[in-house]
Amino acid sequence: MKKYWAVLLLAMAGQGFADVSLQSSDEIQGSWKLEYTKKSASAQETIKREDTWAFNAGKVTITHIPRDGTYYDQSPVNYEVENGKLKISLLGRPDKFDVFSLVEKDDKTMTLKGKFGDIYHFNKK
Repeated sequence: MKKYWAVLLLAMAGQGFADVSLQSSDEIQGSWKLEYTKKSASAQETIKREDTWAFNAGKVTITHIPRDGTYYDQSPVNYEVENGKLKISLLGRPDKFDVFSLVEKDDKTMTLKGKFGDIYHFNKK
C-alpha cells in the first residue's frame, strides 16, 4: 500500500510542472529579453543573460549575444510551432532544430524548456 501512495504522489507532483502546448506562432510574436537560463526547473543557480529574441513572420533573430567582452547578433533563422512545441532552425543547418516546450506564459513573461531540460526565462520587451 505504501508503494501505491508513493507512486500516486510522484505522479501528482509531476503534473505541477507539465508543459503547455503552443497553439500557434502568434502566441510568441514580438521581442523577448532573455533574463536568465538554468540547468533545470529545480536548479537554484541561474545564469544571467542579455540577449533578445525577436519572433516575427516565421523568423527569429537573436541579438545582443555576449561573447568575449563584446556583443554580436545572429542572422535570422526560421521557426515554427509543431505539435505544441517551438522548433527553431539551427544557424547554417536548416534541417536541424532546437526544440522548446512552453512551461508558462502570460502577457509579460515566458518560460521555455529546452529538449535537455534547461530553462529559458524571458520578459516581454
